[in-house]
Amino acid sequence: MSLRKRTAVLISGRGSNLQALLDAAADPAFAAEISLVVSNIPEAPGLARARAAGIAAKTIAHRSYPTREAFDADLDRELRAHGIEIVCLAGFMRILSDGFVKAWAGRMVNIHPSLLPAFKGIDVHRRVLDAGVRVTGCTVHFVVSELDSGPIIAQAAVPVLTSDTEESIAARTLEAEHRLYPLALRLLAEGRAKLVGNKTEFSDESSGAGALFNPAA
Repeated sequence: MSLRKRTAVLISGRGSNLQALLDAAADPAFAAEISLVVSNIPEAPGLARARAAGIAAKTIAHRSYPTREAFDADLDRELRAHGIEIVCLAGFMRILSDGFVKAWAGRMVNIHPSLLPAFKGIDVHRRVLDAGVRVTGCTVHFVVSELDSGPIIAQAAVPVLTSDTEESIAARTLEAEHRLYPLALRLLAEGRAKLVGNKTEFSDESSGAGALFNPAA
């Protein structure tokens, strides 16, 4: 019997972070297996990625539901029908109801394209440029009711260059996301990162080596 954690990935778009998770989970030694992909957008390109990998791909179109709670109830039923243990939000453009978030507390994570708690919400890369920061990055965190505010599991930093545009920062950050999300999922699936109260607790932590300096000299 497999001890890998059955994981669902929720998407709304192209699914590039989904692909990073699928690639990582293709290794039988990886602690999580992607068992289900759900999109709230029927034409989301990421659904094709799931089907190509032989993963169950479902659409639950939010526009078909009269309330957020009704949509979340069907989503919850689908997850439980597939025996899901961990939920990964990967470009899932829906705000989930408090009841749903509480039901999956400690088992649902999200990736955000900034070094939280800085630059929560949308238009992140434009705001990074406007603020003139020299370092940005991405964060994987537990999902709580307040947007982009859950306890942090893992972060990756990337430099901001004077020549950068929103598009170039987005591309650099996305590359980091593709490395960070599988790492964070592995930590959660292996039980090395857990939500305890309002903090993330780790069973072990490796010592960080060095630092990112920008400018470097």
